[in-house]
Amino acid sequence: MKNMLIAQSGGPTAAINASLSGAVQEAIRSREIDRVYGALNGIQGILKRTIIDLKSQFSRQEDFFALECTPAMALGSCRFRLPDPESAEGRALFENILETFRLYDIGYFFYIGGNDSMDTVYKLSLFFQEVGEDIRVMGIPKTIDNDLPLTDHTPGFGSAAKFISTAMLEIIRDCNVYDTHSVTIVEIMGRHAGWLTAAAALPRTVGARAPQLIYLPEVPFDPEQFLKDVAEVQKITQNCIVAVSEGVRLANGSFVAEDFQSGLVDAFGHRYLSGVGKYLENLVRDRIGCKVRSIELNVLQRCSSHLMSATDLNEARRIGSHAVRHALAGDTGRVMVMERVSNRPYLINIGLGDVSRIANREQLVPREWINKAGNDVTGEMFEYLLPLIEGEVAYPTLNGMPQHFLLNTELAPPPGRE
Repeated sequence: MKNMLIAQSGGPTAAINASLSGAVQEAIRSREIDRVYGALNGIQGILKRTIIDLKSQFSRQEDFFALECTPAMALGSCRFRLPDPESAEGRALFENILETFRLYDIGYFFYIGGNDSMDTVYKLSLFFQEVGEDIRVMGIPKTIDNDLPLTDHTPGFGSAAKFISTAMLEIIRDCNVYDTHSVTIVEIMGRHAGWLTAAAALPRTVGARAPQLIYLPEVPFDPEQFLKDVAEVQKITQNCIVAVSEGVRLANGSFVAEDFQSGLVDAFGHRYLSGVGKYLENLVRDRIGCKVRSIELNVLQRCSSHLMSATDLNEARRIGSHAVRHALAGDTGRVMVMERVSNRPYLINIGLGDVSRIANREQLVPREWINKAGNDVTGEMFEYLLPLIEGEVAYPTLNGMPQHFLLNTELAPPPGRE
C-alpha cells in the first residue's frame, strides 16, 4: 500500500474544500491507500516538508460536511511556478520533491488548482515518468474565473456566480430607493475571461431590469462608447447599473484602468488588477455629472460560502472523488473535466482530460454569447449559467454565524519515524 498526498494552489473558492473532502473520503474508503497527507501551501509545502496527517482529523461524516462548507483553502495556497526541470535550479527542486515523496512513501499526488496549477501537475507527472517512479499525479480543477479549457465549467465558479447574481440583485434594489438620476458601476473579477461578470445578468431572470450594461474583457472597451451607452440608458431609466470586468482592455490591448494599478505581477507574470470601477466612476462624474458610485466586490465573490451553490458543492466533491478513483486505476498526468450532457434537465459527465492541454491556457466567453454592441450577453449565456447556481446549502452555524472547519496543522513525521 502506498500513501496519498494532496495540496491546494492558486486563488481561493467557496467550493475547493469540497474537492478536498471528496478526495480524502475516497482515499479512506480505498484498500489501496494507507495514509492520507496534506501539504500546506501547495507545492511550497512539499519543498519545505510542511506536511500534515489528514486521515485522523475526521471522526464523523459531519466533519467532512463542515469542511465542504468552509470557504477558501483549508490547506492554504501558493502562487509558485516550478522551473524547467532540465535547468540546474529546476533539477534540484524536482529532486527535492522526489526525495520528500520517497520519504513519505507517496504513490498518489493530487493538486487542486487552476490553469497555472495544472502546469505543476504536468511537469511533475513528466518528471516522475522520466526517472521511472510510479507516482501518479492528477489535477483537480478549480477556479472562480471558469477559464479552464476542456471542461464545461470549473468547481468554484457556480458559487461565485450565485454570489454575484445575488449581490447584484440587492444592489439593484438599493439603487431604486432614491428618486434621482444615478450611475452605479460594479467591478467584478476576471482578467481575460468574462464568465463571472456575465453572471451579473442573472437578476433579469427574476424580474429585474438591470444591469443594463455588461462589459466583458473578450470585447475591446471604448470609454467614449461607454459614455454614449450610459446616456442611452438614462433616456429610459434614471438608475443606470453597469457590470464591468476588472480585465477590460482598450483596442490597443492595454488595461482600461492601467493608471490605477500597481504594475506588480505574481509568480506567473499575471498583473494585479483593480481600479476599473473607480476609473469609470470618475469618467462619469466628469463627463455626465450625475450621482455616481463604484462598487468592487473583491474577495467576497470567491469566498462567500453562505451563498454557496448546492450544484457547485456536489460537483466539487464528486470531481475530487473521481480523481482518486482514476489514479487508483492507473491514470497519471491527467485532469478531471466535466462534460455537459444537457441544460434541461441539467446533466453532466465527469471524465478525464490531458493536463498538457489545460496548463497555462484559458477558455474565454464565446463571442456569439456577447451582443454585437459588446455591452451585454445573449440568451445562450443564461441557459449556460442558470443550472450552475441551483440549490441552497444548509451550512452549520454557531452563534448565528457560519461555523468553519479548521484543520490541525501539526506537522506529520514520515512513516516509521513517529
